[in-house]
Amino acid sequence: MKNLICALSVCFGGIVSAFAQPSLQKGGTTSASFIDYQKSFPNVSIAWNKKEDTLQKQFVAKNLKWPAKYIYIRAFKYDSQLEVWVKDKISDPFRLFKTYKICALAGTLGPKRMEGDYQVPEGFYYINEFNPRSTYYLSLGINYPNASDQILSDSLQPGSDIYIHGSCVTVGCIPMTDQQIDEIYILAAHAKDQGQDFIPVHIFPVRYNVSRSMNYLDNLSKDNPSLKKFAARLEDAYDYFEKYKQLPVVMIDDDGQYVVDNVPEKKSPVIKENSDKKRIPVQRRTRKITNLPDAVLQWPQYPGGGEAFMTYLDKLGKEMTPYLPDGVNKAYVQVEFIIDTDGMPVNFKVLRGMNDEDFNDELISRMEKMPNWEPAILNGRPVPKKMIQTVTVEAP
Repeated sequence: MKNLICALSVCFGGIVSAFAQPSLQKGGTTSASFIDYQKSFPNVSIAWNKKEDTLQKQFVAKNLKWPAKYIYIRAFKYDSQLEVWVKDKISDPFRLFKTYKICALAGTLGPKRMEGDYQVPEGFYYINEFNPRSTYYLSLGINYPNASDQILSDSLQPGSDIYIHGSCVTVGCIPMTDQQIDEIYILAAHAKDQGQDFIPVHIFPVRYNVSRSMNYLDNLSKDNPSLKKFAARLEDAYDYFEKYKQLPVVMIDDDGQYVVDNVPEKKSPVIKENSDKKRIPVQRRTRKITNLPDAVLQWPQYPGGGEAFMTYLDKLGKEMTPYLPDGVNKAYVQVEFIIDTDGMPVNFKVLRGMNDEDFNDELISRMEKMPNWEPAILNGRPVPKKMIQTVTVEAP
């Protein structure tokens, strides 16, 4: 086993920088609190007036203690999501407070390795700067390059100045709307004010539990073993947190690679047998059906009637939102299928609305699991009938 650098060098190695108020005033008296100092800046003061009361109400609604003493931030690049997790005691499991939509991301999946590559870093970081006078409204700096980056990135120009910030623009940072950064900044300031000097920020390439995202990562890394290995190490940390809702111990070996302690056993292999193929064929529920009538005496009936079918479609639309392609917030997908003489829905096909094959496969797979219908009736006998239905999928 190679020598390992303790996780503290990943999460806590560095200097907490700009705009942290001095601890003492002249004469040795204690200075104002961190929050009071931050609120002396106009943008923070405005944010506090707009958002603190709303945040408190949101905490009450989720049965969370306000303000959180500990927060944890994790971001998913491909999925364009940033989560804030909170807890009151160090021994408590983290609980999810809110998931925010990231405005935009520069670069592609994979770690940042040099200045000017427009990459958002991936790995394990912490907030090392509160900037209330940011060019991008408000910003929270992260400690890139960390100990791993310093080994693996360009030795002369690894890059720097990576922030979670407002204004919804980016060339390698994590941009949020001003309304979102208001909340995140306030939550982080409260945690720091109560003693959490190192607020962890973990940045992952994808959500490892979303098949669309994993398919994209597999295709991107199939010819890049180092990227595949790097993503798998990050997945170890993701799996640990998903199981325990506590932060994993992350170390770094001599080569700069992350090593996660006590990794849970995986439910499935990281590298799939068919990862070298563009797509894995999906067995569909199909039948050879002839003599489809254009008109019937009685249309097929979904169990429970039309209202029950509308409820099913609404639920289906919500379930499909994580599979929307990157940058798509709403889709109207027209699906054709046939209710056969025994009431079984078969021969599903997406007619229009979405060109993403992974999305369409997932939608059809789910629709194929719907219950059997009452078949159409013509001349006193059940007959097959073609159906066309639009499914609305909209991100919250």
